[in-house]
Amino acid sequence: MTAPPETETTADVCVVGGGPAGLTLALLLLRSGLRVTVVERSASLDREYRGEILQPGGLALLDQLGVLAPAEARGGHRLDRFQLVERGRALLDIDYTRLPGPYPRLLSLPQQHVLAELQARCEEFDAFRLLAGCRVTALVEEGGAVRGAVAEGRGGRHTVRAAATVGADGRFSKVRRLAGIPADRDDVFDFDVLWFKLPGTGVPDRAVRVFRDGGRPVLAYPSYPDTVQLGWTLPHRGYAGLAQRGLAYVQQEIRRAVPEYADAVGERITALTDLTLLDVFAGRAREWVRDGLVLIGDAAHTHSPLGAQGINLAIQDAALLHPVLVAAVRAGDVTAGRLRAYAEPRERDIDQVMRIQTMQARAMLSQGRVARVVRPRLASLVQHTPIGTKLTARIAFGNPAARVRSELFTPARQPAQ
Repeated sequence: MTAPPETETTADVCVVGGGPAGLTLALLLLRSGLRVTVVERSASLDREYRGEILQPGGLALLDQLGVLAPAEARGGHRLDRFQLVERGRALLDIDYTRLPGPYPRLLSLPQQHVLAELQARCEEFDAFRLLAGCRVTALVEEGGAVRGAVAEGRGGRHTVRAAATVGADGRFSKVRRLAGIPADRDDVFDFDVLWFKLPGTGVPDRAVRVFRDGGRPVLAYPSYPDTVQLGWTLPHRGYAGLAQRGLAYVQQEIRRAVPEYADAVGERITALTDLTLLDVFAGRAREWVRDGLVLIGDAAHTHSPLGAQGINLAIQDAALLHPVLVAAVRAGDVTAGRLRAYAEPRERDIDQVMRIQTMQARAMLSQGRVARVVRPRLASLVQHTPIGTKLTARIAFGNPAARVRSELFTPARQPAQ
Protein backbone atom coordinates (compact mmCIF):
# COMPACT_ATOMS: atom_id res chain seq x y z
CA MET A 1 0.00 0.00 0.00
CA THR A 2 1.41 3.40 -0.99
CA ALA A 3 1.98 5.78 1.91
CA PRO A 4 0.11 9.10 1.67
CA PRO A 5 2.26 11.97 0.44
CA GLU A 6 3.99 14.31 2.84
CA THR A 7 4.50 18.00 2.15
CA GLU A 8 6.43 20.69 3.97
CA THR A 9 5.79 24.40 3.48
CA THR A 10 6.96 27.61 5.05
CA ALA A 11 4.87 30.59 6.12
CA ASP A 12 5.25 33.61 8.33
CA VAL A 13 2.15 32.64 10.30
CA CYS A 14 0.28 29.36 10.59
CA VAL A 15 -3.33 29.89 11.66
CA VAL A 16 -5.17 26.83 12.96
CA GLY A 17 -8.92 27.30 12.56
CA GLY A 18 -10.77 28.85 9.62
CA GLY A 19 -13.57 30.46 11.60
CA PRO A 20 -14.24 34.20 12.03
CA ALA A 21 -11.17 34.78 14.21
CA GLY A 22 -8.76 32.78 12.07
CA LEU A 23 -9.85 34.07 8.66
CA THR A 24 -10.11 37.68 9.81
CA LEU A 25 -6.58 37.50 11.17
CA ALA A 26 -5.34 35.76 8.03
CA LEU A 27 -6.74 38.51 5.80
CA LEU A 28 -5.23 41.25 7.96
CA LEU A 29 -1.81 39.57 7.87
CA LEU A 30 -1.95 38.93 4.13
CA ARG A 31 -2.78 42.57 3.47
CA SER A 32 0.24 43.43 5.61
CA GLY A 33 2.54 41.43 3.34
CA LEU A 34 2.91 38.24 5.39
CA ARG A 35 2.65 34.67 4.14
CA VAL A 36 -0.19 32.81 5.85
CA THR A 37 -1.30 29.18 5.92
CA VAL A 38 -4.67 28.34 7.46
CA VAL A 39 -5.38 24.80 8.66
CA GLU A 40 -9.09 23.98 8.91
CA ARG A 41 -10.48 20.59 9.88
CA SER A 42 -13.73 21.00 7.88
CA ALA A 43 -13.44 20.26 4.20
CA SER A 44 -15.93 22.98 3.21
CA LEU A 45 -18.16 25.73 4.55
CA ASP A 46 -21.22 23.54 4.03
CA ARG A 47 -21.91 22.80 7.70
CA GLU A 48 -24.18 23.94 10.53
CA TYR A 49 -23.40 27.17 12.38
CA ARG A 50 -25.15 28.78 15.33
CA GLY A 51 -23.65 32.19 16.04
CA GLU A 52 -25.17 34.67 13.58
CA ILE A 53 -25.69 38.02 15.31
CA LEU A 54 -23.20 40.78 14.55
CA GLN A 55 -22.98 43.80 16.83
CA PRO A 56 -22.02 47.29 15.55
CA GLY A 57 -18.39 46.76 16.58
CA GLY A 58 -18.12 43.59 14.49
CA LEU A 59 -19.93 45.25 11.56
CA ALA A 60 -17.40 48.08 11.57
CA LEU A 61 -14.41 45.75 11.34
CA LEU A 62 -15.92 43.65 8.56
CA ASP A 63 -16.81 46.79 6.64
CA GLN A 64 -13.28 48.14 7.00
CA LEU A 65 -12.05 44.86 5.51
CA GLY A 66 -14.44 45.15 2.58
CA VAL A 67 -16.35 41.97 3.34
CA LEU A 68 -19.50 43.27 5.06
CA ALA A 69 -21.40 44.44 1.96
CA PRO A 70 -20.81 41.28 -0.13
CA ALA A 71 -21.52 39.03 2.87
CA GLU A 72 -24.79 40.84 3.55
CA ALA A 73 -25.66 40.71 -0.14
CA ARG A 74 -25.65 36.91 0.15
CA GLY A 75 -28.61 37.32 2.52
CA GLY A 76 -29.25 38.51 6.06
CA HIS A 77 -31.66 40.46 8.24
CA ARG A 78 -31.03 43.91 9.72
CA LEU A 79 -32.34 44.18 13.28
CA ASP A 80 -33.12 47.30 15.28
CA ARG A 81 -33.82 46.18 18.82
CA PHE A 82 -32.96 43.88 21.69
CA GLN A 83 -35.92 43.09 23.93
CA LEU A 84 -36.61 41.20 27.13
CA VAL A 85 -40.27 40.17 26.95
CA GLU A 86 -42.02 38.85 30.05
CA ARG A 87 -45.58 37.58 29.69
CA GLY A 88 -46.21 39.78 26.67
CA ARG A 89 -44.67 42.94 28.13
CA ALA A 90 -41.29 44.33 26.99
CA LEU A 91 -39.43 44.94 30.25
CA LEU A 92 -36.32 45.94 28.34
CA ASP A 93 -36.30 47.50 24.88
CA ILE A 94 -32.89 48.62 23.62
CA ASP A 95 -33.26 50.63 20.42
CA TYR A 96 -30.05 50.22 18.43
CA THR A 97 -31.05 52.96 15.99
CA ARG A 98 -30.28 55.45 18.74
CA LEU A 99 -26.64 54.38 18.91
CA PRO A 100 -24.06 56.53 17.13
CA GLY A 101 -23.43 55.57 13.50
CA PRO A 102 -22.38 54.42 11.06
CA TYR A 103 -23.68 51.02 12.20
CA PRO A 104 -26.67 51.65 14.50
CA ARG A 105 -28.07 48.17 14.10
CA LEU A 106 -27.66 44.47 14.66
CA LEU A 107 -27.32 42.06 11.76
CA SER A 108 -28.50 38.46 11.62
CA LEU A 109 -26.08 37.07 9.07
CA PRO A 110 -25.32 33.39 8.45
CA GLN A 111 -21.76 32.74 9.55
CA GLN A 112 -21.23 30.83 6.33
CA HIS A 113 -21.71 34.08 4.39
CA VAL A 114 -19.07 35.88 6.45
CA LEU A 115 -16.57 33.03 6.14
CA ALA A 116 -17.12 32.68 2.42
CA GLU A 117 -16.29 36.34 1.83
CA LEU A 118 -13.30 36.33 4.17
CA GLN A 119 -11.95 33.22 2.47
CA ALA A 120 -12.53 34.71 -0.98
CA ARG A 121 -10.55 37.83 -0.05
CA CYS A 122 -7.72 35.68 1.34
CA GLU A 123 -7.60 33.61 -1.85
CA GLU A 124 -6.80 36.75 -3.83
CA PHE A 125 -3.29 36.60 -2.34
CA ASP A 126 -0.58 34.31 -3.68
CA ALA A 127 0.84 34.19 -0.15
CA PHE A 128 -2.26 32.41 1.17
CA ARG A 129 -2.64 28.67 1.51
CA LEU A 130 -5.67 26.85 2.91
CA LEU A 131 -5.34 23.27 4.14
CA ALA A 132 -9.03 22.32 4.33
CA GLY A 133 -10.16 18.97 5.69
CA CYS A 134 -6.99 18.68 7.77
CA ARG A 135 -6.63 18.08 11.51
CA VAL A 136 -3.63 19.29 13.46
CA THR A 137 -1.85 16.35 15.06
CA ALA A 138 1.31 17.98 16.41
CA LEU A 139 3.05 21.30 16.91
CA VAL A 140 6.46 21.97 15.42
CA GLU A 141 8.78 23.03 18.23
CA GLU A 142 12.32 24.36 18.09
CA GLY A 143 14.27 25.41 21.16
CA GLY A 144 11.14 25.54 23.31
CA ALA A 145 9.24 27.75 20.86
CA VAL A 146 6.33 26.78 18.63
CA ARG A 147 7.35 27.01 15.00
CA GLY A 148 4.37 25.67 13.11
CA ALA A 149 2.06 22.67 13.03
CA VAL A 150 1.65 19.22 11.52
CA ALA A 151 -1.72 18.45 9.94
CA GLU A 152 -3.15 15.27 8.44
CA GLY A 153 -6.11 14.82 6.16
CA ARG A 154 -6.87 15.64 2.59
CA GLY A 155 -3.78 14.99 0.49
CA GLY A 156 -1.77 13.31 3.24
CA ARG A 157 0.48 14.78 5.92
CA HIS A 158 1.43 18.45 5.88
CA THR A 159 4.10 20.17 7.95
CA VAL A 160 3.79 23.94 8.10
CA ARG A 161 6.86 25.73 9.45
CA ALA A 162 6.14 29.27 10.59
CA ALA A 163 7.59 32.04 12.72
CA ALA A 164 4.31 32.19 14.65
CA THR A 165 1.36 29.86 15.15
CA VAL A 166 -2.13 31.03 16.11
CA GLY A 167 -4.65 28.72 17.73
CA ALA A 168 -8.07 29.91 16.56
CA ASP A 169 -9.67 26.47 16.67
CA GLY A 170 -12.51 26.91 19.12
CA ARG A 171 -13.56 26.12 22.66
CA PHE A 172 -12.09 22.61 22.55
CA SER A 173 -8.87 23.80 20.89
CA LYS A 174 -6.52 21.03 19.75
CA VAL A 175 -3.67 23.55 19.58
CA ARG A 176 -4.22 24.44 23.21
CA ARG A 177 -4.16 20.78 24.21
CA LEU A 178 -1.06 20.00 22.15
CA ALA A 179 0.72 22.93 23.77
CA GLY A 180 -0.21 21.55 27.20
CA ILE A 181 -1.98 24.75 28.20
CA PRO A 182 -4.67 24.12 30.83
CA ALA A 183 -8.07 25.75 30.41
CA ASP A 184 -10.26 26.54 33.39
CA ARG A 185 -13.96 25.84 33.09
CA ASP A 186 -16.26 27.97 35.20
CA ASP A 187 -19.91 26.94 35.37
CA VAL A 188 -20.93 30.45 36.32
CA PHE A 189 -23.98 30.20 34.04
CA ASP A 190 -26.75 27.99 35.41
CA PHE A 191 -28.24 27.17 32.01
CA ASP A 192 -27.60 25.32 28.78
CA VAL A 193 -29.36 25.97 25.46
CA LEU A 194 -31.24 23.75 23.02
CA TRP A 195 -31.12 25.41 19.59
CA PHE A 196 -33.62 24.84 16.80
CA LYS A 197 -35.13 26.64 13.82
CA LEU A 198 -38.76 27.14 12.90
CA PRO A 199 -40.36 28.58 9.74
CA GLY A 200 -40.62 32.35 9.62
CA THR A 201 -43.72 34.39 8.91
CA GLY A 202 -42.47 35.85 5.64
CA VAL A 203 -41.92 39.27 7.23
CA PRO A 204 -39.09 38.87 9.76
CA ASP A 205 -39.19 40.71 13.05
CA ARG A 206 -36.51 43.34 13.50
CA ALA A 207 -35.55 42.33 17.02
CA VAL A 208 -33.53 39.88 19.06
CA ARG A 209 -35.73 38.79 21.94
CA VAL A 210 -35.55 36.87 25.18
CA PHE A 211 -39.04 35.52 25.92
CA ARG A 212 -40.17 34.82 29.46
CA ASP A 213 -43.80 33.95 28.70
CA GLY A 214 -43.82 30.76 30.75
CA GLY A 215 -41.49 27.94 31.65
CA ARG A 216 -37.82 28.40 30.78
CA PRO A 217 -36.67 31.56 28.93
CA VAL A 218 -36.14 31.41 25.15
CA LEU A 219 -33.78 33.42 22.93
CA ALA A 220 -35.21 34.16 19.48
CA TYR A 221 -34.17 36.04 16.36
CA PRO A 222 -34.88 35.93 12.61
CA SER A 223 -32.44 33.84 10.60
CA TYR A 224 -31.87 33.95 6.84
CA PRO A 225 -33.61 33.10 4.60
CA ASP A 226 -36.99 32.83 6.34
CA THR A 227 -36.64 31.02 9.64
CA VAL A 228 -36.57 31.90 13.30
CA GLN A 229 -33.68 30.62 15.35
CA LEU A 230 -34.64 29.82 18.94
CA GLY A 231 -32.58 28.84 21.93
CA TRP A 232 -34.60 27.24 24.71
CA THR A 233 -32.74 27.46 28.00
CA LEU A 234 -32.74 24.57 30.41
CA PRO A 235 -31.02 23.93 33.74
CA HIS A 236 -27.27 23.45 33.36
CA ARG A 237 -26.50 19.78 32.72
CA GLY A 238 -30.21 19.05 32.82
CA TYR A 239 -30.58 17.66 29.31
CA ALA A 240 -30.22 13.97 30.21
CA GLY A 241 -33.09 14.14 32.66
CA LEU A 242 -35.17 16.12 30.18
CA ALA A 243 -34.57 13.62 27.38
CA GLN A 244 -35.67 10.76 29.61
CA ARG A 245 -39.11 12.35 29.86
CA GLY A 246 -39.50 12.05 26.11
CA LEU A 247 -40.28 14.12 23.04
CA ALA A 248 -43.88 14.94 23.97
CA TYR A 249 -42.77 16.52 27.24
CA VAL A 250 -40.07 18.58 25.51
CA GLN A 251 -42.57 19.80 22.91
CA GLN A 252 -45.03 20.75 25.64
CA GLU A 253 -42.44 22.75 27.58
CA ILE A 254 -41.21 24.61 24.50
CA ARG A 255 -44.80 25.48 23.54
CA ARG A 256 -45.36 26.82 27.04
CA ALA A 257 -42.23 28.98 26.72
CA VAL A 258 -43.13 30.40 23.28
CA PRO A 259 -46.87 29.91 22.73
CA GLU A 260 -46.86 31.95 19.51
CA TYR A 261 -44.81 29.17 17.89
CA ALA A 262 -46.83 26.30 19.37
CA ASP A 263 -48.09 24.90 16.05
CA ALA A 264 -44.68 25.11 14.37
CA VAL A 265 -43.02 23.35 17.32
CA GLY A 266 -45.25 20.33 16.83
CA GLU A 267 -44.66 20.28 13.08
CA ARG A 268 -40.90 20.77 13.01
CA ILE A 269 -39.63 19.18 16.23
CA THR A 270 -40.45 15.54 15.57
CA ALA A 271 -37.41 14.01 17.29
CA LEU A 272 -34.92 15.08 19.93
CA THR A 273 -32.28 15.06 17.21
CA ASP A 274 -33.99 18.16 15.76
CA LEU A 275 -32.53 20.03 18.75
CA THR A 276 -28.86 20.97 19.16
CA LEU A 277 -27.51 21.15 22.70
CA LEU A 278 -25.04 23.89 23.64
CA ASP A 279 -23.19 23.26 26.88
CA VAL A 280 -22.93 26.81 28.26
CA PHE A 281 -19.89 27.64 30.36
CA ALA A 282 -17.24 30.26 30.80
CA GLY A 283 -13.76 29.11 29.87
CA ARG A 284 -10.32 30.65 29.97
CA ALA A 285 -6.95 29.32 28.87
CA ARG A 286 -4.39 29.89 31.61
CA GLU A 287 -1.91 31.17 29.03
CA TRP A 288 -2.77 33.00 25.84
CA VAL A 289 0.78 33.38 24.55
CA ARG A 290 3.98 31.38 24.51
CA ASP A 291 7.09 31.76 22.42
CA GLY A 292 5.80 31.50 18.86
CA LEU A 293 2.20 30.79 19.89
CA VAL A 294 -0.99 32.83 20.43
CA LEU A 295 -4.51 31.68 21.30
CA ILE A 296 -7.47 33.78 20.18
CA GLY A 297 -11.25 33.51 20.07
CA ASP A 298 -12.89 30.61 21.88
CA ALA A 299 -9.54 28.83 22.10
CA ALA A 300 -8.52 31.51 24.62
CA HIS A 301 -11.87 32.52 26.14
CA THR A 302 -15.32 30.93 25.95
CA HIS A 303 -18.60 32.72 26.60
CA SER A 304 -22.35 32.27 26.83
CA PRO A 305 -24.60 33.16 23.86
CA LEU A 306 -26.14 36.04 25.83
CA GLY A 307 -25.39 39.45 24.39
CA ALA A 308 -24.38 38.02 21.01
CA GLN A 309 -20.70 38.44 21.75
CA GLY A 310 -19.01 35.35 20.28
CA ILE A 311 -18.34 36.32 16.65
CA ASN A 312 -17.74 39.94 17.57
CA LEU A 313 -15.14 39.11 20.20
CA ALA A 314 -13.40 36.74 17.78
CA ILE A 315 -13.16 39.40 15.06
CA GLN A 316 -11.95 41.99 17.55
CA ASP A 317 -9.33 39.56 18.86
CA ALA A 318 -7.95 39.33 15.32
CA ALA A 319 -7.94 43.10 14.85
CA LEU A 320 -6.15 43.70 18.16
CA LEU A 321 -3.58 40.94 17.59
CA HIS A 322 -2.83 42.04 14.02
CA PRO A 323 -0.46 44.99 14.73
CA VAL A 324 1.32 43.13 17.52
CA LEU A 325 1.91 40.04 15.41
CA VAL A 326 3.01 41.96 12.31
CA ALA A 327 5.57 43.90 14.34
CA ALA A 328 6.79 40.73 16.05
CA VAL A 329 7.25 38.79 12.80
CA ARG A 330 8.96 41.69 11.06
CA ALA A 331 11.33 42.10 14.00
CA GLY A 332 12.06 38.38 14.18
CA ASP A 333 11.00 38.39 17.82
CA VAL A 334 7.89 36.27 18.34
CA THR A 335 8.51 35.61 22.02
CA ALA A 336 5.84 35.46 24.69
CA GLY A 337 7.19 38.71 26.11
CA ARG A 338 6.52 40.51 22.85
CA LEU A 339 3.11 38.87 22.32
CA ARG A 340 1.90 39.92 25.76
CA ALA A 341 1.38 43.38 24.26
CA TYR A 342 -1.76 41.77 22.84
CA ALA A 343 -2.68 39.34 25.60
CA GLU A 344 -2.51 41.51 28.71
CA PRO A 345 -4.86 44.33 27.63
CA ARG A 346 -7.17 41.85 25.90
CA GLU A 347 -7.49 39.81 29.07
CA ARG A 348 -8.80 42.91 30.83
CA ASP A 349 -11.39 43.36 28.08
CA ILE A 350 -12.54 39.76 28.46
CA ASP A 351 -12.76 40.11 32.23
CA GLN A 352 -15.24 42.93 31.69
CA VAL A 353 -17.24 40.94 29.14
CA MET A 354 -17.51 38.06 31.60
CA ARG A 355 -18.79 40.34 34.35
CA ILE A 356 -21.42 41.75 32.00
CA GLN A 357 -22.52 38.32 30.77
CA THR A 358 -22.82 36.99 34.32
CA MET A 359 -24.98 39.97 35.23
CA GLN A 360 -27.11 39.49 32.10
CA ALA A 361 -27.70 35.83 32.88
CA ARG A 362 -28.79 36.53 36.42
CA ALA A 363 -31.02 39.44 35.44
CA MET A 364 -32.74 37.91 32.40
CA LEU A 365 -32.79 34.17 32.99
CA SER A 366 -33.11 33.71 36.76
CA GLN A 367 -36.23 31.98 38.02
CA GLY A 368 -38.16 32.52 41.25
CA ARG A 369 -40.24 35.16 43.00
CA VAL A 370 -37.35 37.45 43.97
CA ALA A 371 -36.09 37.54 40.40
CA ARG A 372 -39.56 38.45 39.11
CA VAL A 373 -39.69 41.40 41.50
CA VAL A 374 -36.17 42.65 40.87
CA ARG A 375 -36.07 42.16 37.08
CA PRO A 376 -38.30 45.14 36.10
CA ARG A 377 -36.24 47.45 38.31
CA LEU A 378 -32.98 46.29 36.76
CA ALA A 379 -34.45 46.68 33.28
CA SER A 380 -35.47 50.24 34.08
CA LEU A 381 -31.98 50.97 35.40
CA VAL A 382 -30.40 49.73 32.18
CA GLN A 383 -32.83 51.58 29.95
CA HIS A 384 -33.05 54.96 31.67
CA THR A 385 -29.70 55.73 33.35
CA PRO A 386 -26.16 56.65 32.20
CA ILE A 387 -24.99 53.32 33.65
CA GLY A 388 -27.28 51.51 31.26
CA THR A 389 -26.18 53.64 28.32
CA LYS A 390 -22.53 52.84 29.04
CA LEU A 391 -23.32 49.14 29.41
CA THR A 392 -25.21 49.05 26.11
CA ALA A 393 -22.35 50.78 24.31
CA ARG A 394 -19.86 48.28 25.68
CA ILE A 395 -21.97 45.34 24.51
CA ALA A 396 -22.57 46.93 21.10
CA PHE A 397 -19.10 48.23 20.29
CA GLY A 398 -16.67 46.24 22.42
CA ASN A 399 -13.21 47.71 22.76
CA PRO A 400 -13.10 50.95 20.71
CA ALA A 401 -9.38 50.35 20.12
CA ALA A 402 -10.26 47.36 17.92
CA ARG A 403 -9.99 48.74 14.40
CA VAL A 404 -8.40 47.72 11.14
CA ARG A 405 -4.86 49.10 11.17
CA SER A 406 -4.74 49.77 7.44
CA GLU A 407 -1.52 51.80 7.78
CA LEU A 408 0.22 48.44 8.20
CA PHE A 409 -1.01 47.18 4.84
CA THR A 410 1.50 46.84 2.03
CA PRO A 411 0.71 48.36 -1.37
CA ALA A 412 1.55 45.18 -3.30
CA ARG A 413 0.62 41.60 -2.55
CA GLN A 414 3.45 39.34 -1.53
CA PRO A 415 3.85 36.19 -3.67
CA ALA A 416 4.33 32.84 -1.98
CA GLN A 417 7.97 31.79 -1.68
